[in-house]
Amino acid sequence: MPKAKTPPTTDAVEILRRRHYEGKPERLAALEEARANDNIARKITALRTEAGLTQRQLAKLVGTTASVICRLENADYEGHSLAMLNRIAAALNQRVEIRFVRAGRHLQHT
Repeated sequence: MPKAKTPPTTDAVEILRRRHYEGKPERLAALEEARANDNIARKITALRTEAGLTQRQLAKLVGTTASVICRLENADYEGHSLAMLNRIAAALNQRVEIRFVRAGRHLQHT
């Protein structure tokens, strides 16, 4: 049976999603992981800057080095540990919350 024809679109993001991710679960999983790492990095950066701290100052509060904070604020970094996130949260008078969401929830075109 022939595959149903996809309606044409001019939405560049939709075209890329169809071409590179649709029907490719391994790519979708990698995309979701990259989004999660980016989200963590952005949140750490935002919290640190809202607190008016440099990476070096936050590192001193957490008991680590500025290079570790720099890595954690890099969206490409994949080594986030819950222990380190909790240390950062405590230094910034925050707490870490973890949510579990159904797989595939963020894989739709947004």
